[in-house]
Amino acid sequence: MAETTQPISASGRILPQRWLSIIVVIWVGQAAAMVTAFSAGYAAIWYVTETTGSALMLAAMGICTYLPQGLLSPLCGVAADRFNRKAVMIVSGLGIGVVSLVLGFVILLGHATIGLIMVVMVARGVGQAFRIPAMMAAMPMLVPEKHLLRINTLDSLLVSVANIGAPALGILLYTTVGLHSVMFLDFVGALVAVGGLLLVKIPTTHDASGASRSAFANLRDGALALAATRGLVVLIIGLGLGMVVVMPMGSLFPLMTFEHFHGDGYMASISEAAFGIGLLVGSGTLIAWGGGKRLAVLIMAAALIVGATTAAIGLLDSSLFAGFVALAGVMGVAWAGFNGPLVTLIQRHVPEEKMGRALGLNTAMLGLASPVGLALGGVLAEAIGVAPFFVIDGIACFAIGAAIYSFKSVRALDKGEG
Repeated sequence: MAETTQPISASGRILPQRWLSIIVVIWVGQAAAMVTAFSAGYAAIWYVTETTGSALMLAAMGICTYLPQGLLSPLCGVAADRFNRKAVMIVSGLGIGVVSLVLGFVILLGHATIGLIMVVMVARGVGQAFRIPAMMAAMPMLVPEKHLLRINTLDSLLVSVANIGAPALGILLYTTVGLHSVMFLDFVGALVAVGGLLLVKIPTTHDASGASRSAFANLRDGALALAATRGLVVLIIGLGLGMVVVMPMGSLFPLMTFEHFHGDGYMASISEAAFGIGLLVGSGTLIAWGGGKRLAVLIMAAALIVGATTAAIGLLDSSLFAGFVALAGVMGVAWAGFNGPLVTLIQRHVPEEKMGRALGLNTAMLGLASPVGLALGGVLAEAIGVAPFFVIDGIACFAIGAAIYSFKSVRALDKGEG
């Protein structure tokens, strides 16, 4: 009989022959949770848009979501390396679902306030701060190296699917049944994701040298693991600056529809769906293609395209909503070139026992950049108007993308160097 070759994971572990079915079960559950979470999040954002019509309030919503991730992700990365990663994902996912369930009951009783919704966004951000490093750190132990970028891009693919249908679903439930119904749906999605994790075995690893050390000493180890590859540090810092620039644009999409194009909730969901379709196309292309070897080039090209389309949106006349939808689609295609390639580059250069901390620090950098950008962008958009803000935002994003790739150490990442 011919000998069957056992598949090997990206981290060098022997994989079961049915490794793909394990990935499918995990990500089907994550897909359900992501669709319901996007529905709930979009319904909450539209509630704030209708209630206040303020760029500052929308920026504040984003800050409440991302600031906890920025502050806590480094420590959550330590947890991902010290404890069972599957358990960390289950507890964080269940916690997010319970928060939505409680909010749903509070809204049903007639006590909904913007302040309460912001508190819930903070709690959800804490849950995501634990989930993301644990999830991404587990992936190299579950898939072969040649499929690593494809699996990392699944997250973007699911975001795209959620962007297509979730805003419309959220608005439909919000307008016909009420905001509470969307929150209850989010709880159901969280249960599906947790159920998927319970059905599979996920290996874990422990850094024995860090078991008895302080959290901050462990964080230092994670930072040193990243710093060993200079190009990664430059790339992460550069993308952090990019997040300062582009995050306000994402949160102001509904206000752009509402204020500049004089649209309603359904028009806003169309623009979000267009972005989602573009992200689906971009993510699907990356999964089918595998991304090639020049991932740093891919990230730079994504930044240039996102910058150009953002500026073009700001220059559109208020009668050209169809142009806004089309440009949102193009932007979505390019957006797929950020997260998957960056995570893959980190996974290729950092040892698996330090992976949680390295990814936690990366999430923290991007997470802290997001609220800073939302705060600055909200103030600027409020002062000059949402359309001029898009123009300035796009030009800045384009410039950052070009500047990042000018560093030799970043270009060296595409040659397997640092």
